[in-house]
Amino acid sequence: MDLTGLKVMVIDDSNTIRRSAEIFLTNSGCQVLLAEDGFDALAKIADHHPDVIFVDIMMPRLDGYQTCALIKKNPQLASTPVIMLSSKDGLFDRARGRMVGSDEYLTKPFTKDSLLKAVATHAARKAGTDL
Repeated sequence: MDLTGLKVMVIDDSNTIRRSAEIFLTNSGCQVLLAEDGFDALAKIADHHPDVIFVDIMMPRLDGYQTCALIKKNPQLASTPVIMLSSKDGLFDRARGRMVGSDEYLTKPFTKDSLLKAVATHAARKAGTDL
């Protein structure tokens, strides 16, 4: 799975999670954009148009559900895959994420393989091909 050149955004208020994702993704050839909350992310998304977005559910100011909803309501961004990140593996969180338009749900701490698989799957879908 060649991820070279894909733009991936990671939105999380945890520096540890952002750095881990950045290392995994950069080592796989992705261009990585980092944001510490939804407001920070929305400005960067408009400027850089990432191919895949990971967003933490629990963040201060603008949480992951609100951030995802705003991304999906924008016609230019609506097709961008949004993957919710949470430390809880709950049915409620998954359902609420789907309601605001998320494409997948990944439980933290994620592994390198699960992160890269999610990127590859959703980048292929956005490009109109299957893995």
